[in-house]
Amino acid sequence: MLGSSRDELAAQSKVSAATLADFEASKRRPYSRTLVDLRRAFEAAGVEFIIDIDGLRLTSVTDGACAVREPIDPDVGPGHRGK
Repeated sequence: MLGSSRDELAAQSKVSAATLADFEASKRRPYSRTLVDLRRAFEAAGVEFIIDIDGLRLTSVTDGACAVREPIDPDVGPGHRGK
């Protein structure tokens, strides 16, 4: 995921590579459901979305697996820590 191609992100997130290219070129805006799918793929790869100056950080990686610190709730925005 990190350092991977658009095609790899597409496969992991179940969002087509053409759709990702359109987002990158600002040709279209993603639906909330699509953002959730992308967030899940990034979190599975070790990205943790946080409320901070930088906005994200990597979680610990052990034996090639990344820890996801909290489940994704499609009804809240990125970085929401809940509780």
